Amino acid sequence: MAILSEYEEEDQKQPTTSSVKKVQFDGVLDPSDPIGFLERVFEFVARESDLFKSDSLVNDVNAVVGMVKDKMEAEEKKRTKELMEAEEKKRTKELKAKENGKAEKRAKEEEPVAAAAETEVVKETVVEKEVNGEGETKEEEKKGPRAPNRGNGLDMDNYSWGQSLQEVNITVPVPAGTKSRFITCEIKKNYLKVGLKGQPLVIDGELFQPVKVDDCFWSLEDQKSISILLTKQNQMEWWKYLVKGEPEIDTQKVEPENSKLSDLDPETRTTVEKMMFDQRQKSMGLPTSDEMQKQEIMKKFMAEHPEMDFSRAKIN
Repeated sequence: MAILSEYEEEDQKQPTTSSVKKVQFDGVLDPSDPIGFLERVFEFVARESDLFKSDSLVNDVNAVVGMVKDKMEAEEKKRTKELMEAEEKKRTKELKAKENGKAEKRAKEEEPVAAAAETEVVKETVVEKEVNGEGETKEEEKKGPRAPNRGNGLDMDNYSWGQSLQEVNITVPVPAGTKSRFITCEIKKNYLKVGLKGQPLVIDGELFQPVKVDDCFWSLEDQKSISILLTKQNQMEWWKYLVKGEPEIDTQKVEPENSKLSDLDPETRTTVEKMMFDQRQKSMGLPTSDEMQKQEIMKKFMAEHPEMDFSRAKIN
C-alpha cells in the first residue's frame, strides 16, 4: 500500500497539458528589419521554453524555415501561373474581338461597293433601254460585233484566239499535268476540232476561212494549255470569228502591230497600210482611199468640162 501511495503523490506533482501556463508574445514586425523581429522571437522562446536546450535545435529550426520557404515558393508559382493564364485569356479575347471587328469592317466596306455596283448596272440598263427605245435584251446586244482583244481576236469562256493577217493563234487551257496523248486536235482545211479525249470538245466547228493544213501546228505548253497555229490561205483579210456560230468581232477596230509590217513584201505592205487607213477613215465617218480617188477624178473631170451641169449628179 505504501508503494501505491508514492505513485499517487508523484502523479499529483506532474502538471497536465491543460495546466501549462501560456505566455503571450508582444511584438511588431518591421518589414524593413525581419531579422531583428526573428531575433526577438527566438529570445522570447528561449526565455519561456526549453527549446534552446535541445541538441537538435539548429536542425529543427532549419527544417521549419525550409518548410515555410517551400510553401511560399509554391504559392508564388501558383499566383504566377494564374496571372499568365489570365493574361493569355485576355490576349485571346482581344485578338478574337479584333478579328471580328475586321470582319465587320470588311462587310461594311463591301456592302456599299456591292450596292453601288448593282445600282450602276441598273442605271446602265435603264440608259440602254432609253437610248435604244426598244428595250433590247442582253442577248440581242451580244449578237452585234464585239471589240477585239489585244490579239485582234476574242476571249471565250474556255479558250481564246488572236490573229495577224497571216496567222491565227489559239490557246486552250487544260488541267495541270495533262499529257499530249490525252489531247484531241484535228486541223482540216475548213474545220477544227480541239479537246480532251473522253470529254466534250472545246472547239468543234467550221473555220471562218480555209487554212494551209501543212503549215498548221499544235503543241502542249507546260502541260497547262494547248497552243494552236493556223496559217491563213487568204492573208489579206481579218477573220471576224474563229469557228462558225461564235460571236463576231468588229474588224474595223483591229489594231495590227506596226512591227509586223516590216516583215511583209512591198506590195503586201502597201495593201495592208491601205486597209488600215480605210478602217480608220470609216471609224471616223470619212471617205476611204478609193472614195477619195473617185472624188478627185470627178473634180478633175468637172474642171475640164465647165459647160456641163453636174448639180444633179450622184457620186457612188
